Amino acid sequence: MTIRVMIADDQAMVREAFSVLLGAQPGIEVITTAVDGLEAVAKAEELRPDVTVMDIRMPGLDGIEATRRITRQPGLPTKILVLTTFDLDEYVYEALRAGASGFLLKDASGVQLAEAVRTVAAGEALLSPEITKRLIAEFSRLSPSAKPPTRERVDGLTRRETEVLTLVAQGLSNAEIAGELVVAEQTVKTHMGSILQKLQLRDRTQAAVLAYETGLVTPGRTHL
Repeated sequence: MTIRVMIADDQAMVREAFSVLLGAQPGIEVITTAVDGLEAVAKAEELRPDVTVMDIRMPGLDGIEATRRITRQPGLPTKILVLTTFDLDEYVYEALRAGASGFLLKDASGVQLAEAVRTVAAGEALLSPEITKRLIAEFSRLSPSAKPPTRERVDGLTRRETEVLTLVAQGLSNAEIAGELVVAEQTVKTHMGSILQKLQLRDRTQAAVLAYETGLVTPGRTHL
């Protein structure tokens, strides 16, 4: 199936360049662009793209608030891939908290951008284990104004689901988790679906963020 993409950026050159780069990739179609967050929200509601490539810093309604509004729309399928200039960026963490599925540097190649879009569209987390640890550790510490979820949020998970969530937060893929727990990959997928449903989360990235915020996982800790 073709992945339908919207590009939201206040710079015309960026919108045009990314449209060309993604449009040249098989299985991806850029259906629209947006010049700011307000237009991105409106077009997401109207056109329901599979993925929105969202710049974080835009005038008026920024990418973080636009991400929050889009991801909180009931039934809206749009996943958010945020763009940033630096990989360790305060705004990146806030965007992940707002519901973004991952982030990518603005100097990424066309192939990297296309792969990122495919990864996010598939519901996978676009965060390496090292980036996950750095972002969550640094900005959970630097964001005291944000009230973190309580540990009780994850208490409804089974022991196996808790193990899976812990490994997801460490950046492991389903195949790697299956190897770690000595179970079938399909079993991991089933647990992952149950975790997302119980915690009312959109995807693996949100699950990873929650695992760190609740203290279920801490940087440097690799096992329960």
